[in-house]
Amino acid sequence: MATSQIAAGFDDPVHQAQQVFRRVLDVMSRPGTVYALDRTPPAAPGLSPAATAVCLTLLDFETKLWLDGAASPACDHLVFHCGVPVTTDRGDAAIALIGRASELGGFEGFCAGSDEHPETAATLVIEVEGLAVGEGAVLAGPGIRDRAMLRVDGASERFWQQVAANHALFPRGVDLVLTCGRSIAALPRSVRVLAG
Repeated sequence: MATSQIAAGFDDPVHQAQQVFRRVLDVMSRPGTVYALDRTPPAAPGLSPAATAVCLTLLDFETKLWLDGAASPACDHLVFHCGVPVTTDRGDAAIALIGRASELGGFEGFCAGSDEHPETAATLVIEVEGLAVGEGAVLAGPGIRDRAMLRVDGASERFWQQVAANHALFPRGVDLVLTCGRSIAALPRSVRVLAG
């Protein structure tokens, strides 16, 4: 793809990336919440504005990226703006970009870290069809007062079973950032699924 065909990134890269990073931290520390991003860059091909903003915030020249087939149209855009190295090996990726949640077979193959170095686990940025609080799966764990409920539209039927199995690996396990439109939510490995 010619660089003339690549959309612009953030208007104000430093401040906008800081704002998005704070929102990512917010949803990671408060599982079951959904936040709308105030300012987002033009969407990369095949991605929502939220997924584009999260990627432009988290990716850099040291962060290996894996993309599924649905997210692959965004590859040139992300390489151009972030200088990110792309890998075809799930286990080598620090960030995995899933363009269609329904096609995510499972979390197997992505780096889950180790007991000694759980921080090396991958983060999966997953595009979903809808996010809503107050209904859906019942969640508990750090950052949740009593219980929270989160509905994730467009995920596979096994999605919540996979989230529960991911928690069973704690302190290992992948972290999930869910994106839809301009909204984000997160399911860190610390979250427990009480009912899916």
